[in-house]
Amino acid sequence: MKIGKLDHVNLRTTRLDDMIAWYDTVLGMKTGFRPDFPFPGAWLYAGDAAAVHLVGIDAKEATGSEQELKLEHFAFTASGAQDFEARLKQRGETYRRSVQTGTGTVAFNIWDPDGNHIHVDFEPEA
Repeated sequence: MKIGKLDHVNLRTTRLDDMIAWYDTVLGMKTGFRPDFPFPGAWLYAGDAAAVHLVGIDAKEATGSEQELKLEHFAFTASGAQDFEARLKQRGETYRRSVQTGTGTVAFNIWDPDGNHIHVDFEPEA
């Protein structure tokens, strides 16, 4: 298994429309394709890459700032999914494996010792 690059940042927000507008007007990022998830959100693109994933949540104002970390997870693209899964099993790591509808991306959700949520995403299986 070889880690490739940081893939995207996922941010939870109570101000979805404001966030979309800010990333558009301040950073020039545009909304684009997003799988049909069962919750509100938007994917904001830097060129051809969906670099910021926004997730709309219902919560009191300021949730995600002083009271709670806004970063839900960070993600890497990688190669060698079978070797990676074998390593997780050998180490007894807790993980969830899924295949994204529409893209076929194989995603492993794992957590570090502090509980930080990390995605490791692999190209669709042949």
